[in-house]
Amino acid sequence: MEEASLQVRKRSGAAEPFSRAKVVAGVRKACQGRPVSSEELARLAQRVEDTVRASGAAEVAAENVGLAILGPLRELDEVAYLRFASVYLSFESLADFEQAIAQLRADQAGQELPGHVVGASPRSSGP
Repeated sequence: MEEASLQVRKRSGAAEPFSRAKVVAGVRKACQGRPVSSEELARLAQRVEDTVRASGAAEVAAENVGLAILGPLRELDEVAYLRFASVYLSFESLADFEQAIAQLRADQAGQELPGHVVGASPRSSGP
């Protein structure tokens, strides 16, 4: 079975083929020193690809790939999630970390807080 090519549009405007290896490489940094296996990273990358392909679009924004990583990474390892989210969502202060941690705790208790981090849009770095 042949899969349709999925292109990722980068912020620069350039497009490149979706790469599970790039997803794994990016997430591996966040998982450094954590009890996460290569097999778990490969499954996460597959979930991310499945999520972005489910949109049905031939091209997705790199931002959407990053957002698709957050949920599965959070399920895999909360510390790695916080590391990735802090860079991807451009945490700017201790309050950003506190809010993300509060949301993780609320989710464990079955609650939801305003300003939910997972699925949030990355902060704009300018106009």
